[in-house]
Amino acid sequence: MTAPENVDPRVARTRHDVPAVALRLLLDEGWEAVTPARVAAEAGYSRATVYAHWPDRTDLIRDAFAQYGGMPHHRPDGDAEADLRGELASFCRAMVEHRLDRALATLAERAQTNPEITPIRDRFVADGERPMRQTLPALGRGPAAEAALLMLCGMVTHAVLMHGAAPVDEVLDAAVRIVVDGLRDA
Repeated sequence: MTAPENVDPRVARTRHDVPAVALRLLLDEGWEAVTPARVAAEAGYSRATVYAHWPDRTDLIRDAFAQYGGMPHHRPDGDAEADLRGELASFCRAMVEHRLDRALATLAERAQTNPEITPIRDRFVADGERPMRQTLPALGRGPAAEAALLMLCGMVTHAVLMHGAAPVDEVLDAAVRIVVDGLRDA
């Protein structure tokens, strides 16, 4: 792949603008709004340009979700309990401020019927889980650590998707305490 400093600025701008518009359309209007023609019109590029860079709708969706790659995570300081709590708070903020809830709901739903979306979902989820997966071995390993990850992430996802709001700080604190105590006892 060409080094970023060797990329034509117009190409770099296109590679930034088009996926950003695709993500906005996806979050604002849903899956059906993300067509190459619609994205081209909204982004101010020709359809030929969009098709040249994203020959398939799946390519466009993949790069739209890649926009989340720069999302902030908690910076770990070595205190595993505090790091888990910090990452949970980052996850909650992302759900609300970056509309991650809509993105996750779309990926979960579409991956059920569109097998080409499954790798996009898998990578997206793995990237999001990475900070917790790096922290959890300090507290426990194996099935207990996997259960802890699923419980913590699932608690936030459930609260936002099913109740329309991220858990409050006291609930995050309690969840981390329950998980940490459980891992220590496992």
